[in-house]
Amino acid sequence: MTRPSRRHPLPFFVHVLGLAVFAQGTSEFMLSGLAPDISRDLSVPAGAAASLTSAYAIGMIVGAPLTAVTGTRRPRLAPAAFLVAFVAAHAVGALTTDFAVLFCTRVVAAVANAGFLAVALSVAPALVAPERRARATAVLLSGVTLACVAGVPAGALLGERYGWRAAFWAVGALCLPALVLVLRYAPADAPVPSRVPVRRELRVLGARPVRRTLLLAALTNGATFATFAHLGLLGVEVAGLPDGAVPALLAVFGAGSFLGVTAAGRAGEEARRRGLLVSLCLLPPAWAALAVAGVRAVPLFVLAPVLGGLSFGAGSALVGRILSLTTRAPALGGASATVALNAGAFAGPLLAAAAAGATGDHRAAVRTSAVLAVLALAAAAASARAGRTASASGDARP
Repeated sequence: MTRPSRRHPLPFFVHVLGLAVFAQGTSEFMLSGLAPDISRDLSVPAGAAASLTSAYAIGMIVGAPLTAVTGTRRPRLAPAAFLVAFVAAHAVGALTTDFAVLFCTRVVAAVANAGFLAVALSVAPALVAPERRARATAVLLSGVTLACVAGVPAGALLGERYGWRAAFWAVGALCLPALVLVLRYAPADAPVPSRVPVRRELRVLGARPVRRTLLLAALTNGATFATFAHLGLLGVEVAGLPDGAVPALLAVFGAGSFLGVTAAGRAGEEARRRGLLVSLCLLPPAWAALAVAGVRAVPLFVLAPVLGGLSFGAGSALVGRILSLTTRAPALGGASATVALNAGAFAGPLLAAAAAGATGDHRAAVRTSAVLAVLALAAAAASARAGRTASASGDARP
């Protein structure tokens, strides 16, 4: 495997985009810890406060394709515009006393987040040589994992001490340096994707290899977040951890995730492909092991970073594959990856919650992850068989 040359580091602007993704990822995930405080402060049912997380996920899913077409054609201005909208939504959300207004700000923030991420996933790889594209994508995704490691626990702690509004202000303030850096370092010659008709881009996304990879990404991310959304409850209610240990548990999961994304980004193409296959094979038994051994604190803390690394490493490799398969869809390629990941992040926790509610056992969330991981492995095997059949028949279509 050829190591990336240190004489050709990634452009600083790629790291600026990663900083913004970290700030936005913190906002996406911190709501689960702030929902009880929001419920009390705004006098709404706990279920209504919890729906703010779903509102954000829906905004991400809907917003990515809607904003990507125009955003990717203005790669210098669009990231800054999306960040301004994101900050404004958090300021309004922190000031409002009306739950309906807060709900709308979450949708607006999610649409801005989705647009930013779709543009970043299209622009960042285009700024570097082909052999460095996976690394550039990994820098962006590492912003999400760092949000799990540091941003989410910090947001939860801030909300606990000063109220949920303080957490909203903090996320908005965290975006301001990223906004200044985006305006300062956005390259004047940022690559503008060729103007491909939307209908032609949709045909690219409809190709069978692309559809299979998108499904695989959604299933893998669904398995990841089915357990991640319930990891605190699993630690407290099942493993008997004190409440104060939950941020540490989330942090070790996030640390493993960061290492997985980093490893996938630094690997060569062939090593990354093998690593993806190995991860997909290991995830079902690893989730099953967590469902069995997670009743004890030590196995829970040992398995959490392992599963974070395998899951996010596989997710990073899948995003890279989606982008490589959709080069003829320059506007919607990054958006399709954003939609697939967030569809999984939305559906996985819902399925896990239904399973846990039906059984009265939080370990059902981990079993849900195992089932989704099995489905992902089956989808990967079916895709590999279809690929071999197409090669044998001489079908050269994508």
